[in-house]
Amino acid sequence: MVATVFIDGEAGTTGLRIRQRLEGRRDLRLLSIEADRRKDAGARRELLNAADAVILCLPDEAAREAVAMVDNPSVRIIDASTAHRVSPDWIYGFPEMAAGHEARIASARRVSNPGCYATGFIALVRPLVESGVLASDWPVCVNAVSGYSGGGKAMIAEFEDAGAPGHTTSVFRSYALNLNHKHVPEMRVHARLDRSPLFSPSVGRFFEGMAVEVPLPLEAMPGRPRLADVHDALANTYAGQAFVEVAPLEETAAAAALDPEMLNGTNRMRLHVFGSEALGQARLVAILDNLEKGASGAAVQNLNLMLGLAPETGLIDGIAAGA
Repeated sequence: MVATVFIDGEAGTTGLRIRQRLEGRRDLRLLSIEADRRKDAGARRELLNAADAVILCLPDEAAREAVAMVDNPSVRIIDASTAHRVSPDWIYGFPEMAAGHEARIASARRVSNPGCYATGFIALVRPLVESGVLASDWPVCVNAVSGYSGGGKAMIAEFEDAGAPGHTTSVFRSYALNLNHKHVPEMRVHARLDRSPLFSPSVGRFFEGMAVEVPLPLEAMPGRPRLADVHDALANTYAGQAFVEVAPLEETAAAAALDPEMLNGTNRMRLHVFGSEALGQARLVAILDNLEKGASGAAVQNLNLMLGLAPETGLIDGIAAGA
């Protein structure tokens, strides 16, 4: 049976990439709304209730309004906005987050797609909390850099269009300096922390790709864990996963640098444990594509699970970066 899918907000950065991932598949049929009717509430309501699955690629308030329009109980929804990421009525859409979580997504009617930064952060931190390597009340810091596509069409224009408002020639800039980034609540809740992490995000002059880093002063932490303890907690959690892998300690010990664009065009995420035993310090780094595993690829993975398909369907082959 061919499932029908409606992407509400398919003209946005994430929506376009999801459509690119889905439009060639024979097991799905995409429903579309004409460009001049995208703001027609009646037309949107009709498609929202006609599809087997709906993917919302909208601002938060618009996503809430779209959910309220759905009165067909058989429609399954994936929301790529921030609106429902800490709601107890929605399943958080990071399949590899915990044992059995893939099955929770598969049976869910409402799934909230994770934020890109949050995906890397939770992947690094939650296994450490659950294994006891990291105390849940530890004051965790996280530093990250993303390609400018993460800011949507407005930020893309800032970096690419000399005539755009706020056009910049900067190669790097920090933002959310008042510590109110919208991903912080989901980072705290789904990493199982007692307090919000101190999050320092930044954007670089590259279209897509991301590095998320969590520094840990191992010598000051309860139990004084070693690099191997941290690595084991991560490796045990993600053993056998198709899209999340942990770099061997031997590889990280020999590495001189990491490229945030190294996994562009893929739904993969790679976790690294760098550090110094002598100094009792560690640097944990997640590399992922902010538009793939951090957004559209994650949505497709969740869609596959919710439709009873193999999670890798349509995700093994890469997409050209910047497409």
